Amino acid sequence: QVHLVESGGGLVQPGGSLTLSCAASGSIASINAMGWYRQTPGKERELVANISSGDTTDYADSVKGRFTISRDHAKNTVYLTMNSLKAEDTAVYYCNVRLERLSDFVVSDYWGQGTQVTVSS
Repeated sequence: QVHLVESGGGLVQPGGSLTLSCAASGSIASINAMGWYRQTPGKERELVANISSGDTTDYADSVKGRFTISRDHAKNTVYLTMNSLKAEDTAVYYCNVRLERLSDFVVSDYWGQGTQVTVSS
């Protein structure tokens, strides 16, 4: 069994910063890509940032230069540091981990429970 636990969301003023974290635990053979998505009511979930097993990163155009994704391989944890936050960054943020299960070596995607980020004065 695999578990993802997210933390770090909250309320922040425009221009402020937040760091989200997502830790994967359980029956994991290896982790491939890790990423962050976000979703607002009535809209589809969208990719915010992604980091590969080799630490290659990719960002949505709307967050380039403001957000940084990183991972700690030893802790199976991915982080999203968000700077210069804007009202339009308000959303529920979900982590996504593509991993190989130890039980059957099948590669599957797993999702965190979601954490609310609200940018407002």
